[in-house]
Formats: sequence, C-alpha cells, structure tokens
Amino acid sequence: MKTYTKFAVLIVAVIGTLVWLAMGGINESSTYYKEIAELEHMGDQAMGKRLRVGGDVEPGSILRDGRQVHFVLTQENHRLRVVYEGSDPLPDTFRDRAQALADGKMGSDGVFRASKIQAKCASKYEAQPGTAPASRAPASS
Repeated sequence: MKTYTKFAVLIVAVIGTLVWLAMGGINESSTYYKEIAELEHMGDQAMGKRLRVGGDVEPGSILRDGRQVHFVLTQENHRLRVVYEGSDPLPDTFRDRAQALADGKMGSDGVFRASKIQAKCASKYEAQPGTAPASRAPASS
C-alpha cells in the first residue's frame, strides 16, 4: 500500500471516531424541557429519561435535609415534588416564588430527582409597586 493511502485511511478512521464520540455525547447530554402538566401526561414514559421541568417554587416548600433539598414546583394548578441531590450549591436566587428549572429524572415514586437547578427571581427585575419605570434621559446633540 502506498504511503498516501495509509495516511488517508488513518485520517478517515480518526475523523470517523471523533464524529462517533461527538454524536454519542450529544445524544447522552440532550434534555427536553417539559411543563409539569406534560410530565404528568407522560406517565411511565417519563421514568429514566433525562428531562428539564420548570415552574415556580411553592412558598414554604423548601426543606433542607443534609445534602438533599426538597421543594415543590408549581405551574398553574399542577404540582411536582422535587428532590435536589446535586453537588453544586443552589443559586442565590433559589427561594420561595422564584422561577426554577430542574434538570434530572422522574423517579418511580413520583418524585423528580434533580441533579441541577437553575433559578431566577423575576421580582428582582420588576419595578416596585407604585413606582414609575426608569426612563432614559434624552440624548444630547
């Protein structure tokens, strides 16, 4: 076999291996965002799938138990019990009434087991009641 042919076969093998590894990593890390109502309708199909579920943290539902944090996400009239078992600390904005996104898997006991939590506090960015929104000063010429 000529040197160029051996080199071409090697390059194709390396590129093929890299593409195969990349596709496997993408498929493994992909998650689908679901609303709580959609998760309820999925039933047993939700078990074992990596999902992201969003909602508002129910006031008074946050309970810290060692490394676990138990809380309830709500969305309209739907509730979902969540247990966070991740190694990262919870965001500072994770508190009652905050919008949160839990990334994890649904357990057979009906509890969503989250390994990641993202949170934001919408009220932090809204104007306080009774105050006018900030206005821009006119540009000077």
